[in-house]
Amino acid sequence: MHKPLRIAAVAATCAVAGAALFGSGAATAHQSTANSTHEPYNIGLLVKDIDTYYGAALDSDGVYQASPSSPYAKDLARVDAAARRDIDKAAHKAHHRGQKPAVVFDIDDTLLLSFDYERKTNYTYNSTTWADYVARADRPAVFGSPELVEYAASKGVEVFYNSGLKESQRASAVENLKKVGVDVNLDSAHMFLKDAINPPAYLSGCATAAAWNCTTVQYKAGTRKHIEDLGYDIVGNFGDQYSDLDGGYADKTYKLPNPTYFVS
Repeated sequence: MHKPLRIAAVAATCAVAGAALFGSGAATAHQSTANSTHEPYNIGLLVKDIDTYYGAALDSDGVYQASPSSPYAKDLARVDAAARRDIDKAAHKAHHRGQKPAVVFDIDDTLLLSFDYERKTNYTYNSTTWADYVARADRPAVFGSPELVEYAASKGVEVFYNSGLKESQRASAVENLKKVGVDVNLDSAHMFLKDAINPPAYLSGCATAAAWNCTTVQYKAGTRKHIEDLGYDIVGNFGDQYSDLDGGYADKTYKLPNPTYFVS
């Protein structure tokens, strides 16, 4: 998908394996239930479970929307509440010590919800249809995320974005983020996107102008290291995939729920 290696709902069957999805003891990318000796969870039932989890409903424009009263929304609210408490404490401590606190947000399904695309493509990925979807710049917000960005900024915490979207998709990402109320530090010094044509020097270990060989973890962790090398202390790193969070260079990580795809 927007992040290099994407496994659709069939693989998600192994990741969530018939439980009540995220926030309630379901298996995750760090707790795979894949077992070749047992029949996997029925994919038709899994799709119904995902619909229930999001409170999926078609709006008047024929767009699948998540419900603000859904289990998904409630799981997000728990992450949001914990993050706000942590940001308060971390910002106070950092400012007292003369440090520069920062937070880092992924974009896809951390700030901008892709559920309509996932649902209508039956949880499969196609680079052309995904690019068209991103270019429309009309994804809704992930519940609570725009407010969390604003909250961090209000506490004097520098906001950065670390996304698997391509550099060529920057204008669409900025337009969409502004539409949903995320309008903090949307410049190129704060929003890091994949630039396979002119990769930054700090990723020289895995990316050159000749070839992009960075894994998601290498790219995202390398970008966070770069941010810390600029003098910031990343007090919170937010993402919907464990590959958004692994690799260090953050005091705390916050995993947002996403049972629709898995990125290694």
